[in-house]
Order: sequence, then C-alpha cells, then structure tokens
Amino acid sequence: MVIIVKNIIAAVWLDTFSAWVDKIDGWVWGLPLVAAIFFVGILLTLALRFRHIANLFHAFESIFKGEKSHKGEISAFGALCTALSATVGTGNIVGVATAVGTGGPGALFWMEVSAFFGMATKYAEGLLAVKYREVLPDGRVLGGPFYYIEKGLGPKWKPLGVVFALFGVCVGLFGIGTISQVHGITSAVQGFSKAVGFGSDICFDVFGVSYSLPVILSGLVVTICTALVIIGGLKRISFVSSVVVPVMAIIYVGVCLVVLIANITKIPEAIAVIVRAAFDPQAVMGGAIGSMFIAVQRGVARGIFSNEAGLGSAPIAAAAAKTNEPARQGLVCMTGTFIDTIVICSMTGLVIVITGAWSPELKLEGVNITAEAFRRAFAFAGSWSGIASSFMLMSSLSLFAFTTILGWNYYSEKCLEYLVGSNRRRIVNVFRILYVLMIFIGPYFTLSAVWGISDIANGLMAFPNLVALVLLLPVTIKVSKDYFNSQAKAASDAEA
Repeated sequence: MVIIVKNIIAAVWLDTFSAWVDKIDGWVWGLPLVAAIFFVGILLTLALRFRHIANLFHAFESIFKGEKSHKGEISAFGALCTALSATVGTGNIVGVATAVGTGGPGALFWMEVSAFFGMATKYAEGLLAVKYREVLPDGRVLGGPFYYIEKGLGPKWKPLGVVFALFGVCVGLFGIGTISQVHGITSAVQGFSKAVGFGSDICFDVFGVSYSLPVILSGLVVTICTALVIIGGLKRISFVSSVVVPVMAIIYVGVCLVVLIANITKIPEAIAVIVRAAFDPQAVMGGAIGSMFIAVQRGVARGIFSNEAGLGSAPIAAAAAKTNEPARQGLVCMTGTFIDTIVICSMTGLVIVITGAWSPELKLEGVNITAEAFRRAFAFAGSWSGIASSFMLMSSLSLFAFTTILGWNYYSEKCLEYLVGSNRRRIVNVFRILYVLMIFIGPYFTLSAVWGISDIANGLMAFPNLVALVLLLPVTIKVSKDYFNSQAKAASDAEA
C-alpha cells in the first residue's frame, strides 16, 4: 500500500512539474523573444550588407589557416569543433523531429530562415568575442558575451553580463548541456535494445516510473565518460571534439544523402509541403488559428537550440582561438550555423518529411519520429530495417550528444569563472561534480520537461546577449568594414 501511494505521489509530482515547465516555456518563447531573434538577425544581416554571406567560401578557408604564433589557447579549427561539439547534438536529430511533430513540416522552413539570419548573429558574436577577450599571463583566455558586455558597453553594464553568466550556468547544468543530451542518448539506446530484443524487458523503478536496464546502464556509461574527459579541461575537450565531430558529421550526412538520393523524386514534393505548411495554418498540425505561429515558434526555438545563434555560447569558444583578426574568427564562427542547421538539420528534416514519419496518425514524438523515418528509409533491408535504423540512430545520436555535453561543460564553466573569479578552482571542481550528477539523473525526466527546461534556459540566456549585439552594432560594422576592405585590397593587389 505504501509503495502504491508513493508511486502515485511521484507520478503526480512529475505531471505537475511538467505542466509548470510547459507554462513557463510558453511565456519565455512567446512573441517577444521570437521577434527579437528575427529582428537582431535581420538587422545584422542588413547592416553587414550580406558581406558575411559573400565571404562564406573565405570563411571555410579560414578554418584551416594556421595562426600558431598569435595569442589564444586553441586553433581556429579547434575552436570551431569545440563550438560544433556543443551545437551539433540532439537538436539535429531529436530537436528537428520535435519541431516537426509539434509544429508541422512548416517548422522546418522557419528553422532555415532563422538559421540564415542567424549566420550574421553568430558572425557578430565571434567577432566581438575576440575583440574584447582577455588573455591572462599564463596564456589562458577569458572571453564571451559577459566580457564584450562589460568591456564593450562599459562597467555600468556589468550586471547584464552577470545575468548572462547566471543563465549560462543554468543552461549548461539544467538544459542543453546535460539533461536533454543524456535523455536523447538513453532513448536511442532503448530503441536499439528493443530492436535487437536485448535487455529492454528488464526494468527498475525510479521515482515511481519504470526504466529499462539499457536506459540505466547507458546513462551510467555517459556519466563516467564525461567525468574522464572534463577533468582535462579545454584542451582535452578540444582534442576529442576535433576528432569526433568531423567524423560523426560526415557519416551522418552521408547516410542522409544516401536516403535522399534514393528518394530524389520525392524531394520537390517534400519541399512544397514544407513551404506550404509554413504559411497555411490549415496545413500545420492542429489547424487552429494560431497554428502558423506555432510553426514559427517551434522552428525558431528548435533552430536556436540546435545552432545556438543569438544564444551567446559559441563566442566563449571563439574567444580562445589563436587569431588576431576578430572578423576572421567571426566568419569561422558563422560556419557553425551553416553546418549545423542549413546542412545537418535540413538533412534530418527532409528525411522525416519524405518518409512521412511526422504524421500525427503515428502518434510518435521526439527521437521515435526520426527512428521511424530511418526505419522506413531502410525498408529494403527487410526484417533488418528496424535494427539497422536503430543502430545508426543510436551511434549518431550518442556521439552528437556526448560531444555536446563536453562543449557545454566548457561553456558553463567559463560562465561560472566570470561570476566567481578565474582562480576559484575549488568552486569549479564542485560544479563539475554537479554537472556529472545532472547527467546521471537526466534520463529520468519526462520528454516534455526535458525540452521545456532547455527552451526556458535558452530564452533567458538569449535576452542579455541580443541586447549587447544591438548596442555594439557600430563596433561590429567598423571592424567588419576594415577587414573586408583589406581583404578586397589584398585580392586586388594579388591580381595586379
């Protein structure tokens, strides 16, 4: 009897908690924030006169240009991989599926639009991060939105930097960095274990809810691996990211390309559905009057969760790059949004729409939508299609999410150092323990609560950064103009 009452109380508590999270999520990601993200992205794009887009090829070239003699801790490539390790995660697989599942195919359109303008936002973030960074005598670099807020806008604006850092710690500890990532990993492992029929029937009660052995074990493995890597700090995180991120991205994009090529005749129809659903409320799931806004909201929310443009996270890694050219690092930083959303998220979204796995009739959510999409794509494998799709999804999602956990540990630690001082290592070590603990308990949150917490933390972190980007717009324009003019002159002299 006591056990029954205990389980009822636990279930009610979880339902109440999830309901409050959903309500706060709706407040934070209402019209003001969606409009603010679009406004800042459009403003920066127009102010830069699309010159950052025109220099996209140069941006990719700059990734591999060595600047070993310049100040910084890691290479431009290492900084990008660290940033990508934090951005290329569950948002690219689970986030896209969640956006389509709750906002319809039209959410993909708005995700791409927000990413296009988000490239200018990410460019400005990287530029300002390098311009206003601080290099310590021991070679360590301190930089990010809190520094360009304080040093760029003046000491009186420091409270805004403190607010950003506080939200940054929360995002890492309770949002993008831990709960949502490990939840995505364990869900994928659970799907694979069911496909192969191993261990999924062995369950244990946690907080009154039954969880399978694969979920518990995979959560424990991720916890241990994270602890082993974050002990080494930025250089170890950068090394792991530089190896894992390119490999995992190439493999995942390659698999998606195979699926899309095999269904190439369906691509035009899928694109038409996406565009039509973006503007026609009746074409979006639910068909309610506010459905179009739901598509916009879900697309932008999942987009910023995935590429983090406007969030202010990537400039923390960009500040550590070995470079003396703020604008060049801004361009490198910008490529992260292009790779993350315009390439990887687009691939996932098209596969989901082409296969019809997003259909409300299937009553699927989160990672299960993506799993169903690849199961249908691998239908030629017959009875092995479920196993093949589950394994591909599990391996991709696990690597994506694990590197995101590592990247966000670095981000949130830097936010904490800004709040307590860069020499308070004992506090940082305590934070690392808490970070690992949150990963350990992450699998036991409900899916809606997981994404709700992530959205709330994202939104609250974005506000201070967006304010700073607008106020520092004249600096961004001047530095960009000088750099682009010097590049044009150098090209002209080379031709002469």
